[in-house]
Amino acid sequence: MVRVAIIGASGYTGQELIRLLLRHPHVDITALTSRKFDGMSVSEVFPVFSGEMDLRFVPPSTGTVCDTSDVVFSALPHKVAMDMVPEILERGKKVVDLSADFRFNAPEVYEEWYCGHTCSKLLKEAVYGLPELYRDQARNARLVANPGCYPTSIILGLAPLLKNKTIDPQSIVADSKSGVSGAGRTVAMEHLFCEVDQGFKAYKIGQHRHTPEIEQELSLLAGEEVVISFTPHLIPVNRGILSTIYSKAIKDISQSELIAAYTEFYEEERFVRIYPPGLFPNISYVKGTNFCDIGIQFDPRTKRIIVISAIDNLVKGASGQAVQNLNILCGFPEGSGIESLPIFP
Repeated sequence: MVRVAIIGASGYTGQELIRLLLRHPHVDITALTSRKFDGMSVSEVFPVFSGEMDLRFVPPSTGTVCDTSDVVFSALPHKVAMDMVPEILERGKKVVDLSADFRFNAPEVYEEWYCGHTCSKLLKEAVYGLPELYRDQARNARLVANPGCYPTSIILGLAPLLKNKTIDPQSIVADSKSGVSGAGRTVAMEHLFCEVDQGFKAYKIGQHRHTPEIEQELSLLAGEEVVISFTPHLIPVNRGILSTIYSKAIKDISQSELIAAYTEFYEEERFVRIYPPGLFPNISYVKGTNFCDIGIQFDPRTKRIIVISAIDNLVKGASGQAVQNLNILCGFPEGSGIESLPIFP
């Protein structure tokens, strides 16, 4: 059994990690940290786990965490993660980091969108944790930078088109909608029930921090610099992301050719499901799962290819993908702990 610690375990991604790892056949959860809930039991903070575990939260000390674990999940906010991760690595532990701190190849890009970077030397070592693209690199890594939720839905949605040079890479427009849990568990007025219920709004238009992460990975797929238009929206549901992605086809392509290209590209991928012609994803079909569902349509009138991509932002968009990366790091079957089917309706 592999001993696992979760730093910053009292947020939604921490809760989701606990939920998934409790049913993981090769993992023991040995430490959970939280400043706010220090000394409280997991079931006091998350009653959903009543009767399932009696572990108590401890302060986020690298000593405590490293003494009791083999692999550490860091579910800390950006900037806070980079303060702790280097010491954990120095003590010989492997880390899956769910913040943005180690996702970027260039520190100056991170600093433009986030803040100053205090351990940029680790950026060259960190593996971007999108298994469908970087599985081989992750196998021998000691630091995996778990992707953001919006980037996961958009990158997986576009990878076959960019790799096969089917579209103009400068024509991409991504319109994404997310459930409220994507904003985290902290209290903010704009996320209160009365502010969100029956509403539907765009936010951080042209300035969302996931934009450079998406562009970095799309550029690597395309073999040239890619700049996109990305607009996120908040919808009144708990969880789920649905991205509608538009791009200009370089030449006419039939619906059957598109489906065949996506099916071949993701043929060996357990957690990417390609829909048949005429069917398109719904966030209800991926709720609680590690799946990314993709539907594709060519519009011959506008010469655009429209990709619909759906994920659960807390699972494939965060904690489920983190567990998928843990499985790769440790040589476990990749679906261990994350094979659940959707809850529908």
